Amino acid sequence: MNLSVLTWVVPDSGSLALRRRFEEALGRLGPGVWPILQTAVGASLAWFLASAVLGHGQPFFAAIAAVISSGVVVGQEGRRAIELVFGVACGLAVADLLVLAIGTGTVQIGIVVALAMAAAVMLGGGTLLITEAGVSALLAITLEPSTTGLSPDRFIDALIGSGIALAVRAVFPSDPRHMVERAAHPIFDDLVGALEETAAALRECDLGRAERALQKARAMDGHMGAFREALDAGYDTVRLSPPRRRALGQLGLYATAADQLDLAVRNVRVLARAVAATVREGEPAPEVLSETIRDLARAVETLTAYIEEPEHPVETRRFALKAAGGATAVLSERNDLRTSMLVGQVRSIAVDLLRASGMDSTEALEALRKAGDLTTQEPTGQHV
Repeated sequence: MNLSVLTWVVPDSGSLALRRRFEEALGRLGPGVWPILQTAVGASLAWFLASAVLGHGQPFFAAIAAVISSGVVVGQEGRRAIELVFGVACGLAVADLLVLAIGTGTVQIGIVVALAMAAAVMLGGGTLLITEAGVSALLAITLEPSTTGLSPDRFIDALIGSGIALAVRAVFPSDPRHMVERAAHPIFDDLVGALEETAAALRECDLGRAERALQKARAMDGHMGAFREALDAGYDTVRLSPPRRRALGQLGLYATAADQLDLAVRNVRVLARAVAATVREGEPAPEVLSETIRDLARAVETLTAYIEEPEHPVETRRFALKAAGGATAVLSERNDLRTSMLVGQVRSIAVDLLRASGMDSTEALEALRKAGDLTTQEPTGQHV
């Protein structure tokens, strides 16, 4: 599309803003194009198979089941497909029986949907099963109400739709590495941003920056949940599609880092809260501490490079150990409670990052001890 035509429709500044919004929209669309195509192909194939091959007239449930199985939660197709099929079965059974008993109409629609969802709840179904039971009952009573009793055709259509969706994802899978990378990037970016903001707040005794850093740290939990879901989805994609087995190595690196990143997120939040309390009290902290927090931010940046390119030198460990050693050295000059808390959090985050880079707990703690011993033996002036 030639965006130059926009220049005579709106002013220059408006054209630039519109161009930026259009480019942002395309950027958001990019990662979703492949799942959209998978879903569209699955719905078409399900309808074709149910209508042309099996001879079912208007097989709504085949296409609907394909769309839901494809798009509810990428990478959890197997369990979700099972929930979907049982939800459809429950909804259809309740709808068909109640239509025979009470007919169709405005009031009947509400009764049928409510009873179908209630039956799914009594069966111990999850959110998808309960919702699909209600949707199936609604479609059954409005699109194609049965007057002859329970029919297997619509249930078979749901099975076909779910099966086709699984087959399309297995034959034309999403790239699990890209899926996980996209989910991980916000965590790394937010960790770096929160640590840099925390370091600046401590260095400048700026309460506003300290509170912004704490707010950033608190907002990372949502990204962490999305990252874990993407990692599970990546492994499910690999299991469904043998051609994607090559992604297992990189997924393993992300899996190793996942638990430690979760701990790092929590410890960064505690560190940001401690820095905000220190700044609020108006007591200046040793300048070295702000530099050690910046070293932690550098460690996070290099951790990203290591995971995405495993041959990349593991600079994460160097920066993490530098941060821990520098923080430990502060205690030889000042060991009040507030400073000790800050030092302890820097060291905890350093351990989290060392373990995220592949070290086990024993190796990380031993490396931390050596870094602390080495730093405390050096002249203090080298750390200021």
